Amino acid sequence: MLNFTANLSLLFTEVALIDRFSAAKQAGFNAVEIQFPYELSAAAIKGKLDEYDLKLVLFNVDAADLLQGGEGLACVPEKCNQFRLAVAQTVDYAELLKPEAINVLPGRCLDKSRLEHYLKTFKENLCFAIEAFSPLGIKTVFEAVNTHDMPGFIVHSESQMLSVLAELNRPELFMQYDIYHMQMMGEKSEKFIAEHADKIGHIQFADCPGRGQPGTGRTDFNRMFSVIEKSGYSGWIGAEYKPVGTTLESLNWLTPYAST
Repeated sequence: MLNFTANLSLLFTEVALIDRFSAAKQAGFNAVEIQFPYELSAAAIKGKLDEYDLKLVLFNVDAADLLQGGEGLACVPEKCNQFRLAVAQTVDYAELLKPEAINVLPGRCLDKSRLEHYLKTFKENLCFAIEAFSPLGIKTVFEAVNTHDMPGFIVHSESQMLSVLAELNRPELFMQYDIYHMQMMGEKSEKFIAEHADKIGHIQFADCPGRGQPGTGRTDFNRMFSVIEKSGYSGWIGAEYKPVGTTLESLNWLTPYAST
């Protein structure tokens, strides 16, 4: 059985974030995720989750300027204090909202001569995050992001994710596997998920290229979802795409799974 979440940062943007919880429920979702929930108070989010009987599965540690073309927080040596403050903020939200996983975005290195220093900083900060989230019973995840959309992103391949996992060797740490990003990098997502499902803490998807809903690109999602279902992966699958048309018009892919 596949369990899907609506990513409220990209879906239902026809309405304000506070109103997307009801929109997701009405569309058939029982769980949601948010990239960065911090424009709303944790109490306001909790109220909406309770009102609509929704589970908040995942959100990210704040990444500062990452989405505006900057390097983010988690890998930048000069921003370690800022990252720790962001983790503290995340803990405050997590204590009330109780997500299953929290994502730490590795970030970018825009000066290639500093890449090794940035990677070292990211791993140290990832361990700091694990220590903060683990006592709450929350998994820490991190993801690879394609370098076409985000040039300089320091973790951008399946092999890099596996390497970080092996080096840190923490049972509370998992990969967040984003099918869109890995398809953009030419990775073999079906094979990887089948072989490494036990190391994946969360999956997200969008079609490739374009990052639209299934059916707008070249990814065979009937086959992809079948692979995930057979892989033994039992976590949530986040619909994190940019709808072509309205969000409701983009949800035809969900119909076969509506009963789940």
